[in-house]
Amino acid sequence: MLIKNFYIVLLMGLITSCGYHLRGDINLPSGLKSIYLEGASAELRDQFKKSFGNNSDVKLTDTPENAGLFIRIYKENSQRRILSLSSGGSANSFELDYDFSYDILDSHNKVLAQNQIVSIKREYYNNQQAVIAKDNEELVIKGEMYRQAVGSVLNGVKVALDNK
Repeated sequence: MLIKNFYIVLLMGLITSCGYHLRGDINLPSGLKSIYLEGASAELRDQFKKSFGNNSDVKLTDTPENAGLFIRIYKENSQRRILSLSSGGSANSFELDYDFSYDILDSHNKVLAQNQIVSIKREYYNNQQAVIAKDNEELVIKGEMYRQAVGSVLNGVKVALDNK
């Protein structure tokens, strides 16, 4: 039993020493209470709402009047491309591309960051034997891409507010 506990403690020490940590809440400045998101697709807006759901301090507002910060999304683009074909002509692998540009403005319409670009690419294998699973896999990958995009935008917000 003592040896088992030793190995558990050793494993935990190795994990923390490599820099691994659990993803926590979004840490935005305490004065920021609401963000207005303009021009985002429904999927991106939903992911913002989910991200702010864990953080009770910041909310995504539907009206710009009371927002402390504006995020203006434009040129949002999502594409799916075939990377390789099987000998029978069906797709073996796909690439998903998701990109957009955004501006960050304060409550007085002063530009804090302009023309910031988010670009995310993912590849996945198209298993011809598991048709239902491949559709689910693509949805999971897209969800993760939207999560990463929100994280990139919120990191941009942190930097813009720190440089304000």
